[in-house]
Amino acid sequence: MSSKRHLPQTGKRPLVSRAALESLWQGLDDEARRGVSRAVRLWAKVKRAGGKVVVATGSGPNLHEGVTCQVAELVRLGLVDGVLTSAAVAAHEMAGALERVKRIEGAELGLDPAILPADGMVEVSLLGPGEFERLAAQTELDQDHYQRMLALSGPEIIKVAGNLAYPSGLWLERMARRLQKRAKRARLPLEAAAGPGCDPLTTLGACARRRVPCLVTVPQMVGGGQVGLAIADSISVSQRSRRIAALLASADLIIESGVALTQEIHDGPLETYTGHGLWAHHEGLETYSLKDKAVVRIDLDPALKLAWRLERDQQTVARAIHQGKPKATGTGLAFRMEMSGFARLPGSWPITADLGAVWPNLSARLGKALGVKVGFLCYKQGTPPGEAVRDYIVDRIRPLDPVRAARALKEKKTWR
Repeated sequence: MSSKRHLPQTGKRPLVSRAALESLWQGLDDEARRGVSRAVRLWAKVKRAGGKVVVATGSGPNLHEGVTCQVAELVRLGLVDGVLTSAAVAAHEMAGALERVKRIEGAELGLDPAILPADGMVEVSLLGPGEFERLAAQTELDQDHYQRMLALSGPEIIKVAGNLAYPSGLWLERMARRLQKRAKRARLPLEAAAGPGCDPLTTLGACARRRVPCLVTVPQMVGGGQVGLAIADSISVSQRSRRIAALLASADLIIESGVALTQEIHDGPLETYTGHGLWAHHEGLETYSLKDKAVVRIDLDPALKLAWRLERDQQTVARAIHQGKPKATGTGLAFRMEMSGFARLPGSWPITADLGAVWPNLSARLGKALGVKVGFLCYKQGTPPGEAVRDYIVDRIRPLDPVRAARALKEKKTWR
């Protein structure tokens, strides 16, 4: 594709050109640029001091903008020391992150409309040579059905891998259930079992290679179909909560990227500063505090920034809590619960901007500050460089290798 000319090749990984990066930087408003610069200084300071950084991501734009791949690159470089993510991200990474599919009418395949999505569409994976055979060697797949789907007309798009697409979605859910049984026997989260078989440019794969945790959070386990259920069934919720708490307790800096329900993530059942872990501590459980943690949140919602500012200027959120009043009344905002915890944290800082514009600039500037060469940069989708990055992810990242994952689990070569 002609768009690939926007990405000069350096080794095996594409580097976004300096001019393209500068274009994104100039597109950010002054406040967002100050926020990114502040985050870079803080992140670099933490790493120079030998501290730890944990990134919490959601799915959606984090996948489409290549942010999860960006985080994986920072894990590879030792600049991120653990990842909290969603079942949806884990599922799509296990299937290859992004894939090319053709969207076709389910009715043309004779499928019952009652089981089809609202728009009546299904998808077929546009696999490379030999890829169908590789997947079919691992689970029963219907070659004739696949060919019938390919023969039908429909638009071709890039989307998150797995999900509705045949055969990748069906294959993925079966592989997850197989790995779940092995993970449960090893008393490990499914993420730890799958990681060694995942591509190094996924957060699952990068964390596995560095032996640092990549954990799906409890509020984010609903996603990814059977993959989310396999993740939930691999270890108990209490065990998962303890692992998440330990990871957050170890962090000097937490970066949140386009993730919802963060109040139940960063101040979950074992955190004391916001009050949720008080009785856990009383009962002798191991708890931690966010009081001295730096938390940077990258989010497009301007209401989050406004809630944060109201708390800084007038203690609006804390006063509403003290008076037992609804926070929405005090702030005049359509209040999301996560605004409460974030706004009241002394070390919190919002960056309100597009993830696809913030992350490449944040990563490039962080690498420069620490003298580290960042070998992969994501980019805002819907632009020639951004679409070229998406092409690269589709062509470069392969689905989970279940044989390699099983071998690593047997040899205990996983994070634990």
